[in-house]
Amino acid sequence: RAVSMNCITGAVMIQGQDDWGVTYTSTQICALKGSTVNISCSYTYPSTINHNVTKVEKKFWFTKGSNNAPVDLKTDSDYTGRVKYFFDNDDCTLRISDLKERDSDEYKFRFITNLPGGSFAGSPGVTLSVTDLQVQVTRSRTQGELRCHSSCNVPDNPSYVWFNNGQKMDGETSSLRVSVEDNDSYSCAVTGYEDYLIVNVLFPSDAPKVVTLSLTPTWDIRENSRVTLTCSSDANPAATYTWYKNGKPLYKNTQIVFRSIQSSDSGEYYCKAENKLGRRTSRSISIDVKYGPKLPSVSVSPSAEIVEGSSVTLTCSSDANPAATYTWLKSNGKLRPPIEEQQLVLTSIQSSHSGQYTCRATNSLGSNTSKPISIKVKCE
Repeated sequence: RAVSMNCITGAVMIQGQDDWGVTYTSTQICALKGSTVNISCSYTYPSTINHNVTKVEKKFWFTKGSNNAPVDLKTDSDYTGRVKYFFDNDDCTLRISDLKERDSDEYKFRFITNLPGGSFAGSPGVTLSVTDLQVQVTRSRTQGELRCHSSCNVPDNPSYVWFNNGQKMDGETSSLRVSVEDNDSYSCAVTGYEDYLIVNVLFPSDAPKVVTLSLTPTWDIRENSRVTLTCSSDANPAATYTWYKNGKPLYKNTQIVFRSIQSSDSGEYYCKAENKLGRRTSRSISIDVKYGPKLPSVSVSPSAEIVEGSSVTLTCSSDANPAATYTWLKSNGKLRPPIEEQQLVLTSIQSSHSGQYTCRATNSLGSNTSKPISIKVKCE
């Protein structure tokens, strides 16, 4: 059976020359996705023209093309296997089965006679709107209601059936009451169309539950790499997300994407999921960006004039993650014996200690060498 609905009823006569015309039973039809619809009309034409008997040789329905160059629906690949014509004297009916939302369009009837110029297309035609079922969800603190409906006014006040986790429930009703503690999946359909007119909904509407935070990649985050933080939660209606870094809000989005992450992006991150029914905060996740040593700096103490026999300390420092190890060099060569400490302490300094000193900072991601610093020892 066809589930169709008339939004505007009443016949409209489209007049042509003399007695040419097409009358559509309804000019506006709304039908459910997956159902079958009948679009009906009747047509008239003069029995004779210039003493010649008029005979109808071809009749068909169309949506594409102009009135003068229409495309027969039966030859349209969008309708293959879904269109049938029914003709009885001057009555004409188009039946479309397994309706798709893309079938929403204006449908016109055209007939062609045996006489030159003897053809007519009923315009404007019939506007078909194809819609799906919808489920409206309302809830109180302890109970919720699911209501199945369509934007179409289905004729004969049809009934609806419900499915719980895919199993058909007893009774026929447009609404269903469930507990807010219920985590089942529900579906509704028009009675008689259970196979394809089904809308699924997960009840209940609820505040965000567990908020999940994920990090990609999950380890060894290196400077200038791409890093993604994602926040997700089971919530109905859908949650909005706010990100925080070290306790301070950043911005609202489901993801933070660092296209070229920097050391300054290191810190503790978490997100909050929120809808009109409540909010929930995720666990925190630490981002520790690894990078090779930056350019080392060298300081000298004391910084005043260095006198033979005194003690001098050179300190090397470099920003690196993981922390760097240090090697000292003098005049473009390693000290003998090698000094691999952050500080180089020269006790009882002699004139032979004069020269240029540099230090090299190294970790697993690379190394970097400081600019040279000169030491001049003054004899007493």
